[in-house]
Amino acid sequence: MRSKVILLLFILASLMIGPLAHGHGLSEADQARAATGGFMDFFPLGAIHMITGYDHLLFLFGVVFFLTRFKDILKFVTAFTLGHSLTLIFATFLSIKANYFLIDAVIALTVCYKGFDNLGGFRKYFDMKAPNLLAMVFVFGLIHGFGLSTRLQQVTIGSGMDLLGKIIAFNLGVEAGQVAALTVILLALSMWRKTASFARFSTASNAALIIVGGLLCLMQFHGYSHEVGADDFPMNSDAHAHAHEEMIPVDEPTGSEGMHAHEPGGVPHRDHGLGHDAPEAPEPASPGEAAPDGAEEVPEGHHVHGDDGTPHSHH
Repeated sequence: MRSKVILLLFILASLMIGPLAHGHGLSEADQARAATGGFMDFFPLGAIHMITGYDHLLFLFGVVFFLTRFKDILKFVTAFTLGHSLTLIFATFLSIKANYFLIDAVIALTVCYKGFDNLGGFRKYFDMKAPNLLAMVFVFGLIHGFGLSTRLQQVTIGSGMDLLGKIIAFNLGVEAGQVAALTVILLALSMWRKTASFARFSTASNAALIIVGGLLCLMQFHGYSHEVGADDFPMNSDAHAHAHEEMIPVDEPTGSEGMHAHEPGGVPHRDHGLGHDAPEAPEPASPGEAAPDGAEEVPEGHHVHGDDGTPHSHH
């Protein structure tokens, strides 16, 4: 039964992971607002980015999955918050950049790590005690903050103290979004723990974290394989599809250069012998008008009939 549940989760994750992987980022409207907005515009931008940052939320879900005491929850969430706040603020202010495909791939691996840790993988497969969780959450917070920074740095938002103020406002928004998301996560988990299905499906849930994290990682490496740098690939990842469309070999002519579309769907085909650059046949002159240069005038009552273009009269 458990293996069937995991297989179902894998199938569902595979169907959903494509849209998720490409939806992560700031929309064009948010980019425009960030480029022209003031301090107050960056607070909601940070909150929205955190709420829609499924990789961050999956990691937090894994962190608090087995935590029941408020003191423990506060301790781990604080470590994560401190870590991502440090790298978000300092990396952005100091313009420390990295390819965000690679950063997001590492973030996806932190999701896999937490699922593996929750399943007791270190003891089961390596016969060792798991690394200190509080320290690991702090380190992973640093990585997640760097991921947030790579997104924010793709928008020109100012310099000096103006830049610092906007970064802090963005970070405060991230924290507000994190609190809102954690409230929902903790409420859902507390209600789920009261049911018999929690014990049955806790293993499947953490296995799903590993599966989804792995798929997210593969999707990010897929994006990186196109060698599209962080400055060239827009944060609104709808452009990923366009990147594929533009991957046409340079020796394949398209459009008006030797190609035309004459089947349903507009599939281009080559012209054989007569490209679009071939001279067009001159239109016949109407009666009383001069024939175009190089064309024999057809007398009234005659028409061109035959391969040699000889005019014939109507009978």
